Amino acid sequence: MKHRRHFLKSSTALIGLPVLNSLGFRRFASAAEPTTPPKRLVFLGFGWGITEETWYPDIKTPGPDYGLPAGLKPLARHKKDFSIVQGLWNQYSVEGHAGSTWWLSGANKFAQPGQSMHNTISADQVAAEQLGLHTRFSSLQLNTSESGEAAGHGPGLSMAWDRNGKPVAGLNDPVAAYHKLFSNDATPIEEQKGRLAEKRSVLDTVLENARSLQRGLGKDDNEKLNEYFQSIRDIETRLSKEEKWIGVPRPGAPIKEPRGGVEGKGSVALMYDLLVAAFQTDSTRVITYRQPGGGEFLNSIGVDVHPHDMSHYVTTKGEKLAASQKRDLTNSTLLAGLIDKLKATKEADGSSLFDHIALTYGSNIRSGHHLSNCPTLLTGGGAGIKLGENIVLPQNTPLCNVWLTMLHGVGVPAERHGDSTGVLNQIRA
Repeated sequence: MKHRRHFLKSSTALIGLPVLNSLGFRRFASAAEPTTPPKRLVFLGFGWGITEETWYPDIKTPGPDYGLPAGLKPLARHKKDFSIVQGLWNQYSVEGHAGSTWWLSGANKFAQPGQSMHNTISADQVAAEQLGLHTRFSSLQLNTSESGEAAGHGPGLSMAWDRNGKPVAGLNDPVAAYHKLFSNDATPIEEQKGRLAEKRSVLDTVLENARSLQRGLGKDDNEKLNEYFQSIRDIETRLSKEEKWIGVPRPGAPIKEPRGGVEGKGSVALMYDLLVAAFQTDSTRVITYRQPGGGEFLNSIGVDVHPHDMSHYVTTKGEKLAASQKRDLTNSTLLAGLIDKLKATKEADGSSLFDHIALTYGSNIRSGHHLSNCPTLLTGGGAGIKLGENIVLPQNTPLCNVWLTMLHGVGVPAERHGDSTGVLNQIRA
């Protein structure tokens, strides 16, 4: 073989190998309906941070009797139902705006020698492996249509990463998300089954050919090939889930189809509606949403300051500071509306969706390029988290300790996550 890059072929597909140096709860959801409403987990992330002077409560007044800061005033009616957690740090998130890429994984970007970008599994995907067993979609990734640079999110737009540290694809458009959740596949069932059988045949051929390459490979190449095998197994798992849901109609949509072309704060409101609808119909129990915060979003709220300049308001104040505060107020207003909907959406047992959801709203970045005291707001009754408080933790407490605590709270008994050192009893109710 002359080339270091090889491909495994079948009669119907071509799948690229990694470079190998040696070779150069609803009736329409789960079949077993739970007796109690299931737990749900959602992460809402934003990449530019907040206005620290007017977003954080005073650390000198921890507990329930803190004064609500100006940036959170639109959330006043829900004050007893969310907590702000201060003192958190993602130690390996060292790249300012790009660090939101590792917000949910806590991975060390430079952990693998020779790789310029390394990641590991994100907290949502850890949860999806268990919570997603009985839903049509193991998880749902909602993103932003803004470019990574414009949105201040760094490379790529995904917050979700699989066990191989590869990004999990998401949806930027509310209309596309709506149809994924609620539009049925018109393809005849036998044809759908035939497509799955064809995909499985391809995988069988690929695996057989890949295994034949293992003999004689060096240690590093075997590790790469094992990662490749894991990717194939992941595909097999997805195919099995697709097969399970063939012929099962998607639920009737509890909301109207979104209109296309909505940008900025309007797109956030639509995504929030879809988030509630996805949980309401038990289409999934794990959602991430990487929210916009750049040009389109700012234009929609009448702000004409460049998002990167605005995030560095600390040095110049004035117009940049006012713009940053306006964005905080807009985001708080949108979040308050989401909490309203979660509380108003009833479960079969009379409780609310809010009672069974664990929601995190936050960022890896505080402002400018300041990465300590990650903005973190926790709400929902699903993970047994202490609500209604200003929780001040020791400086540089691992953010991954929060993720580990949330995972345990929704019934996912992970031993550790990222750089976690243990669960946080301080945030448990």
